[in-house]
Parts: sequence; C-alpha cells; structure tokens
Amino acid sequence: MICKRLGIGAALAAGTLATSLALAPGAAAVVPQTATIVADCGIYGGGEATLTATQSGTAATLTVSSSEITTPLALTEDSVAATLALVKAGGGTTVFSGTENPAIPAGGGVTVGPLPGTVAAGDSLEAFGGSLKMTVFGITITCTADGPQSPGPFVFE
Repeated sequence: MICKRLGIGAALAAGTLATSLALAPGAAAVVPQTATIVADCGIYGGGEATLTATQSGTAATLTVSSSEITTPLALTEDSVAATLALVKAGGGTTVFSGTENPAIPAGGGVTVGPLPGTVAAGDSLEAFGGSLKMTVFGITITCTADGPQSPGPFVFE
C-alpha cells in the first residue's frame, strides 16, 4: 500500500513539474529588455524615457514611456501616430511605427507603443542617432536622444 501511495505521489509531482515548466515564460530573446535615454523634444520639452523591447522571431515591438515628457492636452487611446527609428550598429536604421497609446490625461506622461517592427538575428539597435516622431492633432513632435541609451543597445537573437 505504501508503494502505491509513493507511486501516485511521484506521478503527481512529476505532472506538476511538467505543467510548471510548460507554462513558464521563455527566455528573453532581446537583451536588455529595457533601456533609458534622456530625450530632447525641442520646444516641446524632454526628459528621461524608458524603452521596452520584446521579440518573437523576426517580429519585435518597442514601447516608449516617460513621466517627464508630458502632454498639455488630453489624448484619447490610439490617437498618437508614432515612428521610432533606431540606429543599427552596422549602419542604417530599423523603424518601429504604429498608433498604439493609452488614453493620457492633460499633463500626463507620454507612452507610445508597443510599436511593431522587424529585426534580424544579431541586430544591435541604439536610440542615440535615431528619433521618435509623434504626430498629435496634426502636429509632428520629434524627439532625439541626448546620448547613448543605458545600459546599452538592444541586441536581438
């Protein structure tokens, strides 16, 4: 009887472990997953911003958020057309664009994304030298990084 109980217990433990492993999130394909920059948006201000990257194969997304870069007017969900151009280590740029943003109250920090784009294995992308263009109410605002992103460029698998 004890052997049966041990056998059932071992089977349950193995099943639980297998289920846990199957449901566990996969390893990050992009490193780092987040980076910070100090952005200059010209007459519209600027400040620290966080870039968050995800990757699934050749599809990648980037989200830009900042509590220091704010909007003077309330913005409705998905009302900001954004284009983020990142510089490739080997030359050229990779563009992420879309109209994804949460509703933002007047005076609130700006968040755009996730903005979709396409990457290749080994791509190393940096915000410094690129730009973020946001079109709001027909006005285009261009932000650039004042220096390299920290902790370093995004490297995609």
